[in-house]
Amino acid sequence: MPQPPLLSPFPALRPAPGRAAEVIAPPYDVVDADEARDLVAGRPHSFLHISRAEVDLPAGTDPYAPAVYEQARANLDALRSTGVLRQDPSPCFYAYRLDAAGRSQTGLVAGASVAAYMEGRIKKHELTRPAKEDDRVRQIAALDAQTGPAFLVHRARPELRRLLAQACEAAADVDVRDADGVRHRLWVIADTQRIAALTAACEGLDALYVADGHHRSAAAARVAAERGDTERAQFLAVAFPDDELQILPYNRVIRDLAGHDCDWLRAQAQERFAVTPCAEPVQPTASTEFGLYCGGRWWRLRLRDAFLPPAGDPVAGLAVSLLHSHLVEPVLGIEDPRRDPRIDFVGGSKGIAGLTAPVDAGRMQLALSLPATGIDELLAVADAGAIMPPKSTWFEPKLADGLISLVLDAE
Repeated sequence: MPQPPLLSPFPALRPAPGRAAEVIAPPYDVVDADEARDLVAGRPHSFLHISRAEVDLPAGTDPYAPAVYEQARANLDALRSTGVLRQDPSPCFYAYRLDAAGRSQTGLVAGASVAAYMEGRIKKHELTRPAKEDDRVRQIAALDAQTGPAFLVHRARPELRRLLAQACEAAADVDVRDADGVRHRLWVIADTQRIAALTAACEGLDALYVADGHHRSAAAARVAAERGDTERAQFLAVAFPDDELQILPYNRVIRDLAGHDCDWLRAQAQERFAVTPCAEPVQPTASTEFGLYCGGRWWRLRLRDAFLPPAGDPVAGLAVSLLHSHLVEPVLGIEDPRRDPRIDFVGGSKGIAGLTAPVDAGRMQLALSLPATGIDELLAVADAGAIMPPKSTWFEPKLADGLISLVLDAE
């Protein structure tokens, strides 16, 4: 049996003309329940009623309770029955362009092959957390749809870029800004010749990489396996070229020093780092440099050469790995950052103020700023079949939920 295409067109479920502004929402996993409730106020068609359906149930409802998934299905059915969401009549590709902070990136929305994912042609670089993956499995099964696209990346190819640019020459079918001012534009690509050319161009890619959306892609593969259809099955994805993407730092905050103070921490850090006081916030760019904020003051930490890992290990040389190996685990005593409640993570989009605020408010005792992981580093880790430490990358801007969904029974 021939292999299915790496990326295929599909008939998307999306907002009716003129309705996208009412519908689009931030990804389900970048807002908590309270934030979601605030965001849906006065917005009955917000996609958060589907992606975070607990907003329509009593406060304190377990987000993993069966009633949440039932409510999500009821809300999706309502948006479809009232015509707020409509499904395209035939399989299409879609060009998706995001404009933010003077930057633009254009990707191809498609159904990504589950078979290619399971065979490793669509590569991953992170482990999933069982509870989050199970949640996405239940969500997909309840909705019979995938409603949050996985963010894929590929090495830039001139032919694919040219075809997408041609598709974007006409006026966009959707042109809307989100609450943060990010512009989201979508072009429907229904022409059969253009679809064939895009399919062929995608087949020329050596690989695709999951940049963001490991839980969504893993859950889609699980649902396909449970339904006995991994060969034909697709998962909702947007594939971007690597040279258009922006990765921001993914910083850390630590709840407590187990009874110690900032002076103790600096003394401990000096065994492996050169520690220099700084009058300004430290926003490092080199993989061996970090910022430490404690007691209202900043210090720059530079890892001493004697502790640098051997060349050739794509994971050991990551900034997040160096910080964990030489400070977070041996000094702070945090061995498993996935599960230890003493550590939390702050996306780079929140800036230095978002990093220091929890410390200044007394909710955390210290903050650590990191350099951003490079896209080349991500691809190298994935190509090696290795796994990055948790919370290594923060991609910005985020894709909008509700702009486009994949209905399973339409495959």
